[in-house]
Amino acid sequence: MKILSAQQVREADAYTIQHEPVSSVLLMERAASECAGWMVHTFGETPPPYYIFCGMGNNGGDGLVIARKLQEQGFAVQAWLVHTSGNASADNAANQPYYPELRHIHELAEFPEMEEPGIIVDALFGTGLNRPVEGWAAGVIHKINDQRHKHTVVSVDMPSGMMADSSSVQFPCVHARYTLTFEFYKLAFLLPENGERTGQVEVLKIGIHPAFTAQVQTEYHLTDPAVIHTIYRPRNAFSHKGTYGHALMIAGSYGKMGAALLATRACLKAGAGLVTAHIPRCGYEILQTAVPEAMCNTEESAHYSSHFDEPFRLHQAPDYAAIGIGPGIGTENATAKALERLLLAYRKPMVLDADALNIVGKYPALLAEIPEDSILTPHPKEFERLFGATGDHFERLELLTRKARELKLYVLLKGKYSAMACPDGAVYFNPTGNPGMATAGAGDVLTGILTGLLSQGYTPKAALLLGAWLHGLAGDLAADDLSEEALTAEDIVHYLGQAYLRTRQ
Repeated sequence: MKILSAQQVREADAYTIQHEPVSSVLLMERAASECAGWMVHTFGETPPPYYIFCGMGNNGGDGLVIARKLQEQGFAVQAWLVHTSGNASADNAANQPYYPELRHIHELAEFPEMEEPGIIVDALFGTGLNRPVEGWAAGVIHKINDQRHKHTVVSVDMPSGMMADSSSVQFPCVHARYTLTFEFYKLAFLLPENGERTGQVEVLKIGIHPAFTAQVQTEYHLTDPAVIHTIYRPRNAFSHKGTYGHALMIAGSYGKMGAALLATRACLKAGAGLVTAHIPRCGYEILQTAVPEAMCNTEESAHYSSHFDEPFRLHQAPDYAAIGIGPGIGTENATAKALERLLLAYRKPMVLDADALNIVGKYPALLAEIPEDSILTPHPKEFERLFGATGDHFERLELLTRKARELKLYVLLKGKYSAMACPDGAVYFNPTGNPGMATAGAGDVLTGILTGLLSQGYTPKAALLLGAWLHGLAGDLAADDLSEEALTAEDIVHYLGQAYLRTRQ
């Protein structure tokens, strides 16, 4: 799914109006009808009263039509027009006569008391907002937020006060429980700073012309089943283990062998034909017992690895299809030196995570040595250590995109809607996953999945998108059965098979 800017959303409406053709007021009718239908479906046939606050623009026009549609179905509705500007938009004005019970608010003192708990519909400001809300209009937003523990707040298009394409976290903004948006996610919905403001986002189809959607260009995308369907490759009936590659997982140190186990298991579960784990000597019995399918190389050192680069420098390494490095390896000086030598000796794309990223953060010159098209998977703190701090999440997204371009790397910034930046400037957001995956070892599992996909011959981009999708989907399936609270990284590995089955369907 493409993610459009506020300007592109306006262009989508204009294109639809011109080429369907349909009048702007009828397109508004269509959008508002979808919102009203969603509310009836969600809140039932006998909901508490609706309190609808309409601005002076087209977002307010949506609110007016919603009020009329709900009233026509017999629901208790009160609607107010909040006069934050001199004149209403044309479509807003055209709808006012069709709701004669409309009340008016000209100053903050006129904000109503809403004694009976109900549903507040926020239709004050939509996608067109491009500057902070000030004055008494900001006071209306604060009043709505003061009521959100008593009433359910539903925002139309966007929570009022939020800007689609730039940070507005420091400005007044409605905190919605639900946001009903049209056709496309807005970039603001996918960034952590707005999580508490958007609530649950519902994307409603309103008939935007498909030709516009097909031709519009954007850097931002939300991964969806259609994209995954084009990436996933079913297995060939005449294949064998050599068909799916030999992966090397460099992981583990004294006290952190669990990371090596999780990454190695995940690599196998993701479908790698062969997996060798390179670990310090202290983990040999552990790994061979816990993951009998994997082969094992051990270091002379009992506690950490420092010679994993030697087979590559001496041209004695097997022809590994993919390498994953980092889970639990520690940041010993000898380990850091070995990583530097490996980066110089192995020039195929690899997966770097956890302590491998911490080492690179400690020695920034190593960034330039990472092979092109490699995949980096930092969490926010690791990202900051690699590339520096930013003022807000929009700035961080810009930095992520710029660094992926400059370094010719794929960079996955972990979190809800993990942002995946590509060397060509495209950014994909992954929608699968849940808060239960905020648990030790979940990142090690992701490293194993990505390495396993690379070993099977998926391109780095395909491995990245499919791997993040499967990782999150396995976590969702596990949470459905076990709860988010009880979810562990091992559960993600266990449910990976079900995630594949769901993806095949």
